[in-house]
Amino acid sequence: MFSLDVYAYPVSEPKESADEQEVLDDEDVHFAHSATLRIFGAIPDLDEITLTLKLQPTNVHRRGERRGPQSPLYKHDMWSYLAPVPEERPLQVHVDTLWSHLRPHQDYLLGLKSRLTVDVICGYRSNSGTAGIEVPYASLEMFTVLEIPFGLSIIVA
Repeated sequence: MFSLDVYAYPVSEPKESADEQEVLDDEDVHFAHSATLRIFGAIPDLDEITLTLKLQPTNVHRRGERRGPQSPLYKHDMWSYLAPVPEERPLQVHVDTLWSHLRPHQDYLLGLKSRLTVDVICGYRSNSGTAGIEVPYASLEMFTVLEIPFGLSIIVA
């Protein structure tokens, strides 16, 4: 069992959530976070996205390609960019870093939404079943401006 808490108040310094702080003394507890922009659908020119955003994608694939020889075929083209932040940093830092790279291109991203799927998926991994996260409201600006949901993949293992 795990808990997910999203609090809406400003935080001056990124820090571990109260739940994370309580379990930091446990010897083998770990936390990993991420924030990734994903653009997928029928993308005629993957390089156009790279050139316009002025970012090198973390991953790209084309419809019909495979991840590996036994993997199923991809159903769509995809261009993705993972915020370049160490995974042990708080989720807020990942989201804020991604937004700092995307903010100058918000109109372009909004325009892409008319023909492609544009989203941001955040990741939270831990081996603690009693921890959670905090995301200050200021760090949620990207989701509001781009009119996308706050997506969070949670893995507790």
